[in-house]
Amino acid sequence: MGSSTSSLYSALAKTISSPALSQPCGSGYNPNSDLDLHQDPVDPLELLRECKEVLRNRPARLHRTFVQTGHWDSRQMQIRVMQWNVLAQALGEGMDSFVKCPLDALNWPERKYLIQEEILTYKPDILCLQEVDHYFDMFQPILASLGYQSSFCPKPWSPCLDVENNNGPDGCALFFNHKRFQLINTTNLRLSAMMLKTNQVAIVATLRCQATGRAFCVAVTHLKARSGWEVLRSAQGSDLLLNLRNIAQSVGTEENANSDVPLIVCGDFNAEPTEDVYRNFATSSLGLDSAYKHLSTDGKTEPLYTTWKIRPSGESCHTLDYVWYSHRAFHVHAVLDFPTAEQIGPNRLPSYNYPSDHLSLVCDLSFKDLTPVY
Repeated sequence: MGSSTSSLYSALAKTISSPALSQPCGSGYNPNSDLDLHQDPVDPLELLRECKEVLRNRPARLHRTFVQTGHWDSRQMQIRVMQWNVLAQALGEGMDSFVKCPLDALNWPERKYLIQEEILTYKPDILCLQEVDHYFDMFQPILASLGYQSSFCPKPWSPCLDVENNNGPDGCALFFNHKRFQLINTTNLRLSAMMLKTNQVAIVATLRCQATGRAFCVAVTHLKARSGWEVLRSAQGSDLLLNLRNIAQSVGTEENANSDVPLIVCGDFNAEPTEDVYRNFATSSLGLDSAYKHLSTDGKTEPLYTTWKIRPSGESCHTLDYVWYSHRAFHVHAVLDFPTAEQIGPNRLPSYNYPSDHLSLVCDLSFKDLTPVY
């Protein structure tokens, strides 16, 4: 598979000149750079065509379809949310040991276009990402040119920094269409467990929908990975829930609302639905539900997998990624179905036609109450 450099991508990349390594959350790093709002606009169809041209020698991307979950009222303002662990480049090439994935399938000059193609195909209004280690030289400039404002919060001790020729720390990133939403506030969190700060982070952005005037909070996080860390993940989740409750109450008071502002919480929780952290979110007083349960016939079951990979220890097929939402405030109209095992292929993920070991989650939401709140 040969690599190619796009003239459009090169032009965009030149808008960022040798950025310094970002600082940990809470250190004074300003996530809302002016670059977000002063990027020359790019035609998304032109960029998508460039992606397809660069990837012309690779197999066709995975075909996925949306599953409608209820009646659609055209008066309702749809909000498309995308959740995705994109796989940090340094980890994919240097640490994750995908024994069935050819190394050239992970080369950045082409893999970055697979990532862009996935985002451009589904055109989310809100995009929540984990394992972002090319924020300054790819994600931020490209998405800013497409009309997204963003925040980035790196891990304090990113494992990417242990990889030779890395691109800096990985972290969480949150993007939103600044024409559709106004940013009210952004809070970067370094999650705690048993009163100790951990290496996991979260971003909470308070947005106002321009069409309805409604305020709501969006959060993105990535909890501690691997078996044996269930108690730590549970504590991190509890810390995030506490912060979300405080932020929702504070914004609700400022908005003179009768209740807390609604929430959308996206993340790679590294936890199956059987873990305490999942149950804590499902039973929280915040009234959260998982959007992807709408794929099941009973409306109560999560998908069979959101990540599927093969490492030296064997095949790993798990449900770890979620989109939580305030069920009293939002309808879920559609969710993007997952490819079958046959479509994914025997070597699993990542692959020549999919850039990450995690599948993206995409869902369409709308406010239940159509009356604008100002």
